[in-house]
Amino acid sequence: MSAKPVIAVVGLSNRPDRPSYDVTAYMQREGYRIVAVNPMYAGQQILGEHCYASLTEAAQALAGQVTISIVDCFRKSADIPPVVDEAIAIGAACVWMQQGIVNDAAAAKAKAAGLTVIMDRCIKVDHAMGISHGVL
Repeated sequence: MSAKPVIAVVGLSNRPDRPSYDVTAYMQREGYRIVAVNPMYAGQQILGEHCYASLTEAAQALAGQVTISIVDCFRKSADIPPVVDEAIAIGAACVWMQQGIVNDAAAAKAKAAGLTVIMDRCIKVDHAMGISHGVL
């Protein structure tokens, strides 16, 4: 079996009552390597992981160690385009917009760049149901 993909969680909160924290903790327990991305918590630890200000910063800091494959987005739909731009720039394979997050223009741009796009789906729920979308 191949190694599990590395998941960057954009918008990860350090608050256990937030969905981003719960979902990320679940994926971590399932053996996925997590890269925390949130400028509000840059330099801090969330779920034992160093938090980066941006995807670009994370990819540069981890270059040669890990490659971010999935960019899991916990941001408002309107905030997705710059995340997609960074995901494309770092060579991610997938942009995953969590439940309730839809941005058709950003999705089209990501797809045109060759990324797999999942929108309005919870990575935790899909993983628990065994739905991999070819990326998990």
